[in-house]
Amino acid sequence: MSPTNHRDNARLDRVPLPVEALRIGATGWQIARTAARVALKLPTPAQLQGAAIKEIPQTFADLGPTYVKFGQIIASSPGAFGEPLSREFRTLLDAVPPADTAEVHRLFKEELGDEPQNLFKHFDEQPFASASIAQVHYATLHSGEDVVVKIQRPGIRGRVSADLQILKRFAQLVEVAKLGRRLSAQDVVADFADNLAEELDFRIEAQSMEAWVSSLHSSPLGKNIKVPDVHWDFTSERVLTMERVAGVRIDDVAAIRKKGFDGTELVKALLFSTFEGGLRHGLFHGDLHAGNLLVDDEGRIVFLDFGIMGRIDPRTRWLLRELIYALLVKKDHAAAGKIVVLLGAVGRMRPEAEAAKDLESFAQPLTLKTLGDMSYAEIGRQLSTLADAYDVKLPRELVLIGKQFLYVERYMKLLAPRWQMMNDPQFSGYFANFMVEVSRDHREDLDIDESETTK
Repeated sequence: MSPTNHRDNARLDRVPLPVEALRIGATGWQIARTAARVALKLPTPAQLQGAAIKEIPQTFADLGPTYVKFGQIIASSPGAFGEPLSREFRTLLDAVPPADTAEVHRLFKEELGDEPQNLFKHFDEQPFASASIAQVHYATLHSGEDVVVKIQRPGIRGRVSADLQILKRFAQLVEVAKLGRRLSAQDVVADFADNLAEELDFRIEAQSMEAWVSSLHSSPLGKNIKVPDVHWDFTSERVLTMERVAGVRIDDVAAIRKKGFDGTELVKALLFSTFEGGLRHGLFHGDLHAGNLLVDDEGRIVFLDFGIMGRIDPRTRWLLRELIYALLVKKDHAAAGKIVVLLGAVGRMRPEAEAAKDLESFAQPLTLKTLGDMSYAEIGRQLSTLADAYDVKLPRELVLIGKQFLYVERYMKLLAPRWQMMNDPQFSGYFANFMVEVSRDHREDLDIDESETTK
C-alpha cells in the first residue's frame, strides 16, 4: 500500500477572475441553447415539462464534469426527482464521450513514464466506460492478470476549479433563503469541492478502497461486499489500475434474479456498508450511483469508484448511533429529541413532550412499512414540516449521508420491496447490540458527558 497519506495535500487551485467570468459566460450560453432547443419544438404548455426534461441532461453533459456529477445524483434518485427526469439523466452515468487518444498516451508518459502498449501486455485503446472525471480501459498485465485502468480526463482540473468557484458564489446567494440555510448550502458545496479535489488524485481513491473494505469484512453482514484489488505499481495521481471484476449492475434486477441471488441479502449488505462504515469507522462511499455498484458471480456487491468518500467525525458518529438506537430500537422519542439538540441542528426549542410526540409521529410509521410501500417524497414533506417547526439546520454530515440514501432507496425498492428492516432479526440485532456497545466503548474518548443525553 502507498505509504503517503495523499489526502492531506488534495486541493484545487483558485482560478483568476477572468477565467471564472469566461466560464460563467459559457454556462449561460449552454443554458440559453437549451432554452432555444425547447422553444424550437413549439411545445404546448402541457408538453413543456417533458420537452425540458429531455433537453436538460444534454446541457449538463455540455457543461462538463462538475455538472455531470450533479446529473448523476438526479439519475440515481427517482424518489427525490421523479422517474422521468432520473431516466433521462441515466445516460450521464457512463456515456460521456472519450478523451483524445493522443492526449491519453501523453498522460501515461507523464504519470507512469511510458506508453500504455509498453506498460501492459495488452491495452484496449477504446474505453469501455467514460464518465465525468475519468474513463476506464481493459488491459492485461505482463503477468497475465486482467485489469481495468482508470485514466483521468486530461485538462479537467482548471475547468472544475472555475465551476466550483461559481457554485460557491451561488451557494452564498441560496443561503439568503431559509431552505438554503437549512440544507447548509455553503457547507454542502464546500464538501463537494473537497470531494472533487480528492477525486482528482487517484492515489487517495486507492487508499480509501483498501481502508474501507478492511473495516467491513469482520462482520457476517459484510461477507457480500467486494472491492477490487489495487495494483500500486501501475497507479499514480491520474492513473489507477485495479483487478478486473465481472458483474451486472445493481439495478439490473432481471439479471440478478436470473442468477438466483437474494435481493434482500444484497440490500442488507448495501445498508450495512453505509451504517458500519459511516457510523463506526467514519468512512462511507460517497457516490453510490448505479454505475458504481455491480453484483458479481458469487452474489457479492462490488463497489467501484472510491473517488468520493464521506467522513464523519467521532462525536457526530456517536450521536448518530444513539439517535438511530433511540428511534428504531428503543423507540424513545424524548431521548431522540435531546440527541438532535446535541447535534446542533435545532434553532427553535419546544417543550420536551411536544417534541417527543412530533418525532414519534414521524418515525413510527417508518418502522411498520415495507420498502415498497414507503413514499420518500412524503417522508421529505414530513421532514420539511418538522424542520420548519424547529428551525432545523441539518449538520453537513447528515446532508451528505442523506444523499447516499437517495441512491440506496431505488435499489432497495427494486431488490427487496417487501422487506421490513426492523423486523429482520439479523439487522435489528445489529442495531440493538452494535450501536449501544460501540457507543458506550467510546464515550470517554469523545469528551462527552454521558448525562448529556439523559438531562
